[in-house]
Amino acid sequence: MVGNIPEETASFVGRGAELARLEHSLRTDRLTTLTGPGGVGKTRLAVRAAAQAAPAHRDGVRWADLAPLQGDELLVATVSDAVGLSDHTLRMPIDALCEWLSDKELLLVLDSCEHLRPTCRHLLGEILTTSPGLTVLATSRQPLDIKGEQLVEVTPLPVDGAADALTLFRDRARAADPGATFDTSCDAAAAVEICLRLEGVPLAIELAAGGIGRHTVEQVAARLGSRFDVLTDASLWPPRHRTLRTTIGWSHELCTPLERLLWARLTVLRDDFDEAVAREVCAEGPLTEDAVVTALRGLVAKSVVGRDGERYRMLDTIREYGRMWLVELGEERAAADRHAACFLRLARRAHSGWTGDDQIAWYDRIAATHADLCAALEHLLAHDAPAAQEMAGRIGFFWCCCGHLPETRRYARRALDAGPGEGPHRTRLLWVLGVTLMLQGDYPTARRVGAECSRAAARDGTNEGILAAACLRGLTDLMTGRPERSLAGIARVLESSEAATPVETAYRLRCHLISVFALTGLGRLEEAAEAAVVLRAACEARDECWTRSYVDYQLALIALLQGRPEASAAHARSMLAGKRRLRDSFGIALGLDVLAAAIAAQGEGVRAARVYGTGHAYWRMVGYPQRGTPELAPVREACERQAREAVGDDAYRRAFEQGRTDGAEAGLTEALRTEPRTRRRAARGRR
Repeated sequence: MVGNIPEETASFVGRGAELARLEHSLRTDRLTTLTGPGGVGKTRLAVRAAAQAAPAHRDGVRWADLAPLQGDELLVATVSDAVGLSDHTLRMPIDALCEWLSDKELLLVLDSCEHLRPTCRHLLGEILTTSPGLTVLATSRQPLDIKGEQLVEVTPLPVDGAADALTLFRDRARAADPGATFDTSCDAAAAVEICLRLEGVPLAIELAAGGIGRHTVEQVAARLGSRFDVLTDASLWPPRHRTLRTTIGWSHELCTPLERLLWARLTVLRDDFDEAVAREVCAEGPLTEDAVVTALRGLVAKSVVGRDGERYRMLDTIREYGRMWLVELGEERAAADRHAACFLRLARRAHSGWTGDDQIAWYDRIAATHADLCAALEHLLAHDAPAAQEMAGRIGFFWCCCGHLPETRRYARRALDAGPGEGPHRTRLLWVLGVTLMLQGDYPTARRVGAECSRAAARDGTNEGILAAACLRGLTDLMTGRPERSLAGIARVLESSEAATPVETAYRLRCHLISVFALTGLGRLEEAAEAAVVLRAACEARDECWTRSYVDYQLALIALLQGRPEASAAHARSMLAGKRRLRDSFGIALGLDVLAAAIAAQGEGVRAARVYGTGHAYWRMVGYPQRGTPELAPVREACERQAREAVGDDAYRRAFEQGRTDGAEAGLTEALRTEPRTRRRAARGRR
């Protein structure tokens, strides 16, 4: 398993000696930090070293980009996401992370630690102590100052002979201008001069190469030379910092006024972005939406902004320079206002699109813009409390599905405390908080929040609020063993809201789903199956995945309880395919338990044990041994008993352990694989 290492989007030049030192350090030391100034190539080197080291780590490599984080609040959550932890418990996030990593053998890369050094020190002190199989590679402009830290300094490319630096310049120049040649002695000499003047700093060289096409190599050398000649106060910046800052300033001068303005305004974005977001966040005054598109292309051509397909990104060092100009222009507040407004609109569109055919796309979009959504929410909490309530309420369910439960709970509480004291946005946020508490297993508090949500919904008088409150109450009753009460409450609300809400909105679909769960819990299996089939058709008509996958789960459970294990396995695999698309670890854990039971009921003890082991791996990922509605307990007991009886205790234990240690994704892939029935029978016959 390689992991989530960023792809290399450009050629890798030189660094043989550094890679050799890194290879040795990653074999012998638990913490290695690549240090060096901004723009020297620490991240590029870490990407290459991590890819080379991956085979030596049983659980692969996990990459956490810390650059988008503006404070330390999201550090543990970011690292948890990177290592595949989706904790649903009430534990402290750092405790959950330590427990998750305790038996892992992986390489964790923390990229861009310099602005979070104290928090990174604390985090690494905890996880390195409790996780003996963990190796960490960090990049930072300064050492982290942790006991046992091995430092590998990343210096500029050698300029003695200018071999590597010159190769880099030529590669990037040809990328900027495919027709660029260095055939003449003047061009060759000018290229060497550029590399020497820029002291081998890779980012400076790439920025200079970005000017080729609009200027000749000789012109670039002359312009850079004139800038260095006027830089007389060497005490202001250390030499390498001064070199890079001068080159960035030269690139800034090459930009048109609108390109400079866009450069400054783009710095408010935390994550990668697309053209549409750039227009929304940056267009104002002379920088119209069309001008944003033109200026963005210009910044890409000058290597100020990187592009990978439809996504754009700005390196930290370049972002810092642009941020300085944003402050100089007095636009910090205006840029933050536009940024927050942009992501509030995104939250509204995502919330409206939850039941449509773009549900998966919206889910992915919310996950990919997590740092920007948090930044926008922080700004709204400080400056616009009603908008903060609206935003937290609209994205909260997405965050619950993504596994960001501690953050969802924290932001929900803060937004509720900030005010206002009533209204539909507050009611929706109470529902989000209640669902979060339910998923964390805090049922008493969830019940209290559910009662508050019901009172708020009654004041609002909106169907969405009434359905949401009923959904929360019904879910609480289900999880605490009161299916009859759950069914009665949901039935009343669905009947009373039918005329006002004839279309199956997201909240009605969820209420219908709770009805199916309640009927199953009451043993009314025929009614549950009929209701599930109707609900699944309603979901299919809208290409809705989240509810439909839980309907498939219920159909699998119903079929199993009715003695139809093959039908149960088919429904369970359909459920798992949907939950895999949503990366819903909690749902996958539930589905694997039912699939294992269905396979065991067919007499396939080894395969059932292996799937059951993978299910335990997912349960550990969410922080619980096993959870779900009460009727699942006897299903799990029957699964283990039938599998053991089929193959014996020793074979069961071996297969279970294989499933538990396969790796979550590999185990899920194996569980979803089906074999023809005749082939399975033949295999059993040979045994």
